[in-house]
Amino acid sequence: MSTRDGKLALVGFMQAGNTSVYSGSWRHPATEHGFLDAAYYQRLGQILEAGCFDLMFFDDRLAMPGIYGGSVAEAVRTGARPVKLDLSIVLGAIAGATRHIGLGATYSTTYYTPFHVARTFATLDHLSGGRAAWNIVTSVNDSEAQNHGVDEILGHDARYDRADEFLEATVGLWDTWDDDALVLDRAAGRFADPDKVRELKHDGEYFTVRGPLTVPRGPQGRPVLLQAGSSGRGRDFASRWAEVIFTGDPNIDGARAHYRDQKARIAELGRDPDRVKMLPMAYAVVGETRAQAEDREQLLLNDLVDPQASITLLSELMNFDFADIPMDAPITDELVESVNGIRGLVQNLRSHIGDDVTLADLAGHRATLLQGPRFVGTGTEVADQMQEWFETEACDGFVMAATHSPGSYEDLVRLVVPELQRRGLFRTAYDGTTLREHLGLERPVVGS
Repeated sequence: MSTRDGKLALVGFMQAGNTSVYSGSWRHPATEHGFLDAAYYQRLGQILEAGCFDLMFFDDRLAMPGIYGGSVAEAVRTGARPVKLDLSIVLGAIAGATRHIGLGATYSTTYYTPFHVARTFATLDHLSGGRAAWNIVTSVNDSEAQNHGVDEILGHDARYDRADEFLEATVGLWDTWDDDALVLDRAAGRFADPDKVRELKHDGEYFTVRGPLTVPRGPQGRPVLLQAGSSGRGRDFASRWAEVIFTGDPNIDGARAHYRDQKARIAELGRDPDRVKMLPMAYAVVGETRAQAEDREQLLLNDLVDPQASITLLSELMNFDFADIPMDAPITDELVESVNGIRGLVQNLRSHIGDDVTLADLAGHRATLLQGPRFVGTGTEVADQMQEWFETEACDGFVMAATHSPGSYEDLVRLVVPELQRRGLFRTAYDGTTLREHLGLERPVVGS
């Protein structure tokens, strides 16, 4: 089955903390401040499941933003994502309150180990009935390193070299059990077949992992793999490993070019590009009327954006302290090459507004929700925009971020999803039980 079957994918982009990826969201008058309550996350899962979303996945960082000015003070004062809960516990709570929606978490290949990640996601896959997904990140800043006993992060390309080996070991651990290894013969006293459970014996440059995993092979065989690298090295990594690629292209022409480039890279490695979904992050500002949607957009752009929060988060993402740089200073190639953070941010912005990018442009790009498409209008108008992106091969669906929570998702499910369903662009019910079935992905065989 090709994933390019006329149905787009929808994913909810979540934060287990005080704000969505839009830093002003906690100030929105309709935002619920339930981020320390399990019921809040369970409700989010139920809202998205009612809308037949494929997946909800949680972004993460392993530190408060503390690069700007060498302090976490501004992150705490402005609410620039200082709160980040443990995702395995959050997803466990959601798994018990939902039945169908996929459940994904961000885990770092830099500060965790292959065994830990393999066991965590294999456990989630079993306890959720086959709904686990891992969003693979390499971690981007020195604050995270310093929370894990390291002075500074590895270089950009070295992080991806380590990540490649991390995936080799993790996938290998998931495959140390055959699907039929469990016997459970009470009378014979035979629990499992030892010929079908193997040590991994991985001995590489970065990791030595004996194995086997202590969790039998999950319902999906392996959890679904997500990845969001947009630099050249990141795209190569995604081409090798990712089954869902999370992108940040701000306009449709740039997204089409990225789509063609990434799919070609996937094909060059001998993988079927139709079996890898490319999903840009998008915002939807929806109203009962166009005027109402535009009024809501102006609230987001003019009233809730704190410039200090934006520059604090930008310093975290770029792993560079912008405290002493004027807002009108240009972002040069030399500066981009000198940082170890997310270089793709600058590349995407240049494709959107041209090569002459200032610090103010870069911070405003993040603050005003332009790191991906922003769809504004009635449910019908937003569906029109999403349909154009999908049908002209700018994407295979969308990762929908929230301007406020849970209201953004309630608006999507109430006003946009029914319109997509009427057009035959989105499912009206779940056909299967696992996330792989939702996404049209094959269940991998051991050793593939």
